Amino acid sequence: MLDHFMILIRSVSAFLLLLVIARILGKQTLSNMNFHEFVTAVIMGAIAANLAFNEKMEVMHLLISLIVFTCTSYLLSKMNLKSRKLRLMAEGSPTVLVEGGKIMENNLAKNKLTLDSLNQMLRQKDIFNIEEVEYALLEVNGQVSVMKKAGYRIATVQDVHKKSEQKQERMPVELVMDGVVLVMNLKLNGISDEELLIQLESNNKKVDDVFYAVKGSDGRLYIDYYKDQLKHPVDIE
Repeated sequence: MLDHFMILIRSVSAFLLLLVIARILGKQTLSNMNFHEFVTAVIMGAIAANLAFNEKMEVMHLLISLIVFTCTSYLLSKMNLKSRKLRLMAEGSPTVLVEGGKIMENNLAKNKLTLDSLNQMLRQKDIFNIEEVEYALLEVNGQVSVMKKAGYRIATVQDVHKKSEQKQERMPVELVMDGVVLVMNLKLNGISDEELLIQLESNNKKVDDVFYAVKGSDGRLYIDYYKDQLKHPVDIE
C-alpha cells in the first residue's frame, strides 16, 4: 500500500514539474516542434517517467537532471533570439520543395521525402493538383507552406485593381533579421542593398534600427523597426 502511495505522489510531482517547466520554456513548446524542442521534449519525458515510476533511481538525481536540461533549453532559446547562426544550427532552416512550379528532386531526397509524401502534404493544404503550386517549403517543424500560382488564389481587393498582365512572382527574400543584413540572401537573389538604404535614410533610420526587412513577392520592401512607436500596444495576459 505504501508503494502505491509513493508512486501516486511521484506521478503527481512529475506532472506538476513538467507543467512548471513548460511554462518556463514558453508557448513555443506547445506548437509544432523543431529539432531543439523535439530533443527537449523527449529528454524531459524520459526523466519525468523515471521520476514517476522508477523507484530504483534517486529522486534527487532525477530532479538535478530536470533542472540541468531545463536551464540548458531555456538558455539555448534565449541565445537563439540573439544569434541567427546559432538559431540555424539548433533549429535548421526551411527547404524549398517546389520552386517556380518545378519540383526540387534533390531537396526531396535530402529530406527523405517521396513524391507520395509531397502529394499527401499538399492534399492536407487542400491542393490536389500540383500544377496549382508556385512555391512549397518544408518548414523546420515538418509542416509544408505553400504559395499558389496567381490564377488559383482567392482574389483580394488589391488583385481586382491590378492589371491583367503581371510579372512572374518570386519568393519573398529576407534582407535584414535582428538588425543584421543577410548578405548571402542579397547575393543569391541579385539584390542591391541601395534600395534598402535609400528607404531607411528617407525615414532617418539605420540598419541597426531594423528588426526585420523583406522584399515581398511583389517587389516591395516591408520594414519593421525595433521601436514601432505604438501608443497602445495590445498584450493579452
